[in-house]
Amino acid sequence: MTKRSPSLSDSLYLPDDQATVSFGRLLAEAVGSEGAVIFLHGNLGMGKTTLCRGVMAYWGHQGAVKSPTYTLVEPYEFPLVMVYHFDLYRLGDPEELEYLGIRDYFDQQALCLIEWPERGEGVLPRADLELSFSEKNPGRMIKWSKNTQKGCMIADRIVNKLNG
Repeated sequence: MTKRSPSLSDSLYLPDDQATVSFGRLLAEAVGSEGAVIFLHGNLGMGKTTLCRGVMAYWGHQGAVKSPTYTLVEPYEFPLVMVYHFDLYRLGDPEELEYLGIRDYFDQQALCLIEWPERGEGVLPRADLELSFSEKNPGRMIKWSKNTQKGCMIADRIVNKLNG
């Protein structure tokens, strides 16, 4: 990851997959065991699942982390936190989430990472933090926006760690 200088922008250039995994670890550390709802925006291949791999690695997961494109959600249970990785790319209608029992996932103190959240609009809860990925050759830019008090705290922890 590239160290950043203080600025008003909440964004970071990630030159490669390793930097994206490192940012995922930083994100997991910033969230801690408190849980959060985090939306992941970006085109196919932008690094959303790569970031999730870093989140899982922070908590000690050593296996593969694949995008749950067909199952819609993949649970990861750790001693201090439950992480749910959603991929809504193939969702036909937001109402399909009701059949999945989507509300149960958000009733817990869990970290919910949601790829393609726009496909679940109207059913998903408000995100604490939204991460947007965009191409910037040879890597990618990641920009975050905070929507809740919890999201502000997470973003502040990220910025403090990046600038520290």
